[in-house]
Amino acid sequence: MRQLAWVMVLLVTPAWAAEEEMVAVDEENAPNGYTPSEASLNEVLRFTGYLDVGFAKAFGNGSSFAANDTRVPADYGSDAFAPAVNSRGEVASTDSGGRFTNGFLPRSVGIGNRPSFLLNTASVDVRFTPKQVPLFVFVRAQAMPRFSPTGDATRFDLQQAFGKLTPFSAHEFALSLGKFDSVFGIEYLENEANLRTNITPSLIARYTTGHSLGLKVFYRFQLPALWSAVSFNLAGTNSGTRIEALVPASASLVGVPVGSGRIGYELNLKSVQVKLGVSGLYGARNDQTDPGALQQALAGDLRVQAFGFSLAGEVLRLNDARGPNGVKRTGAEGPSEIPSGFNVLGGWGRLAYTLPLTNEWLSGLTFYGRYDRRHGWFEGFTTLVTDRITAGFRLDLFEMLAIKAEYLFNREISGAPRVDNDVVTGSVVLTW
Repeated sequence: MRQLAWVMVLLVTPAWAAEEEMVAVDEENAPNGYTPSEASLNEVLRFTGYLDVGFAKAFGNGSSFAANDTRVPADYGSDAFAPAVNSRGEVASTDSGGRFTNGFLPRSVGIGNRPSFLLNTASVDVRFTPKQVPLFVFVRAQAMPRFSPTGDATRFDLQQAFGKLTPFSAHEFALSLGKFDSVFGIEYLENEANLRTNITPSLIARYTTGHSLGLKVFYRFQLPALWSAVSFNLAGTNSGTRIEALVPASASLVGVPVGSGRIGYELNLKSVQVKLGVSGLYGARNDQTDPGALQQALAGDLRVQAFGFSLAGEVLRLNDARGPNGVKRTGAEGPSEIPSGFNVLGGWGRLAYTLPLTNEWLSGLTFYGRYDRRHGWFEGFTTLVTDRITAGFRLDLFEMLAIKAEYLFNREISGAPRVDNDVVTGSVVLTW
């Protein structure tokens, strides 16, 4: 009865009162172990998130597939990722006109060339940071409503779910286990719509910004005399760094983890910040079942911020070895054809300027331009060269509302017929 009385007291005591007063503990009858009070739980458990509502119009038929191009697989001779409409990299359409595709496709919102409002993402983050324990637990759940007859079906995605241990208070060292962001390059830092300066990801983001399951280690040490720091980010994961539309991430199909990592240097002066990095990846392709079919990648990245200007860019070289005969490629849509050898060389650069204007309601106004270029070729197929010029702006209000708009000029340079697949897109992001 004594324990029941204490439970009733805890249940009916208002949260505001619990924060002001210490909750008494019956030491004689307390259970073994530590049970945190409701007040302490409220202090360490936090819910945040964002809502991304968009509007997009794609030209042509909303895809990169030319009507008069009869080559198959259709996705080997066209860049299906080009007509992106949101920060997830989803495109207006992946309709190939009935031609066979081998699964190298993005997800689609299914609007074709029809202007449409879109609920791009509804995202909820849960953070748990217990007191006196160097542990951080993070879960990000997202909903993406889609019109299934013409696009991908509505999805509910557990995008991230990991625990991070920081055992040394005097060192910037962290060990993470679970499903987390890629450690390759820098574009993954802007995966989410509320964090991304612009709207759409780059033409090479499909290879570097995926979420995979595994183990990650981060360490950074400061060089105060040089106003600098050096960091190391290493990961061993099921699928590497590609997005899940291309490669399954929830389980290893080959039984061997993919290693990836980045070494970074940063210079932090009062008015100028410079960050440089080199990334690498090596391991078996997780879109098939033979551990001997390897993937490897190397990338370099740069970020500079000075006097309201910001410059960021990344270059990538990636190679996929051909899978053996008899082994089927396994992607988001299930088994398909033999995994072909694949190579890509590409990169992007973005210049942005934020006006020095802020007040109670205006948090920032940024104008930006970005250039992407991608050379991709499958074994035995023509090299496809595409590029994209993106121009737009981002307006931040009240530190919780971002209004963005941009135009994508997509071009087929060689290897494919010219397609009218430009996109105009906008996004309103509310962060809470």
